[in-house]
Amino acid sequence: MIFPIVIAILFLDQASKFLFTKFLQLNHPVAVIKGVFYLTLVHNRGAAFGILKGKLFLFILASLIALVVIYLNLKDKGKDNPFLFKFALGLILAGGLGNLIDRIFFGYVIDFLDFRVWPVFNLADSAITVGAILLGWSICTRKSAV
Repeated sequence: MIFPIVIAILFLDQASKFLFTKFLQLNHPVAVIKGVFYLTLVHNRGAAFGILKGKLFLFILASLIALVVIYLNLKDKGKDNPFLFKFALGLILAGGLGNLIDRIFFGYVIDFLDFRVWPVFNLADSAITVGAILLGWSICTRKSAV
C-alpha cells in the first residue's frame, strides 16, 4: 500500500521539476502571489539550505545508504509498525529518491518553490520534511510493548 504512494510522489516531484525547468529561467523569480510566493528555478549543489556545496559524492552515498535502510524497513513484513510509521518512511523514501535522481543526472537538486522567508525548495523536500515530522510523531506516540 505504501509503494504506490511512493511512486505517485516521485512522479509528481520529477514531473514538476521537468516542467519548471522548461518554463522558468534560472534565478528569475515569477510572482504567483506578489510578496508571498514565487516560482524561482534554483540549482542547489548542496544539502538543506545549500550547506556543504560541492560534496556530490557524499550526498549520493549518504542518500543511497539511507534509502536502502528505509526500503528494508518498509519491506520487512515481520515488523509490527503502524501505518503512520510506514507512511512517514514512504514520504522520506519518495523525497530522497526524487532528490537523488537529480543529483545523479544533473549534479544538483532542482528547486523552485520560493516563499521568500525560507530557502527555495521542491516537492521532494516537502515530502522529506512532512515524513520526518510524521515519523517523529509516530515514534513519540508509539506504545511500548514492554
